[in-house]
Amino acid sequence: MKSLVVAVQFMTRLPLPPVAADERDFARAIRWFPAAGLVVGGGIAGAAWIGLQHDPWAGALLALLLWVALTGALHLDGLGDIADAAGAGHADRTRLSAVLADPHIGSFGVTAIGLQLLTKLVLLQLLLEGQTPWPIVLVPVLARIGPLFWTMMLPPLHEGMGTLFRAGANGWVAAGWLVLICMVSAFAAPAVLLALAVAPLWAWWLRQRIGGISGDGHGAGIELLESAALAALVFAE
Repeated sequence: MKSLVVAVQFMTRLPLPPVAADERDFARAIRWFPAAGLVVGGGIAGAAWIGLQHDPWAGALLALLLWVALTGALHLDGLGDIADAAGAGHADRTRLSAVLADPHIGSFGVTAIGLQLLTKLVLLQLLLEGQTPWPIVLVPVLARIGPLFWTMMLPPLHEGMGTLFRAGANGWVAAGWLVLICMVSAFAAPAVLLALAVAPLWAWWLRQRIGGISGDGHGAGIELLESAALAALVFAE
């Protein structure tokens, strides 16, 4: 259970008590990323429901604010870094890695984060305008299944949390989460499964453009999968 606690601590900003976890526990935490997504999804859906008592825009704004607060903008930071690296246009992998490692954000990153937040806000409003907010719970869960596959499909860009999680990734666990989300979604919100098509496309783009996977690649991919899942709920239901 230490790995589950580590996963929730890493993927959220919830004030959980510290645990005495070793490197093996941290590595296996990736297996529980979707469970951390369930915590995030439950909070977002609850916030959306509260705001919806006033109107859909209030529900969308409250949900988005809690989304960012719960995750600490961790994945948005990855999206900004990947956008800066891709926008820099460096063919040299060393220079590209240097851009990814730069803690400062550039114009490409600011634009990507701004557009992502605007996309989520509008999609949340459209979703809340037409149906119950509870399918939103599935969105962060589905998005966090992606890293389980990306870390096994792509070479690591550098040593770090990405390589540590790679050591704990397990194909059977990834398949189990995938089957579970398919079963639950088929009953609750089948349209959300359309977003799964983005996962292999993201892996392909990362390989072609960036050269491999890193923590930033995981974060950016989670953000894109979340937007894709929201769009699927809005336009395909």
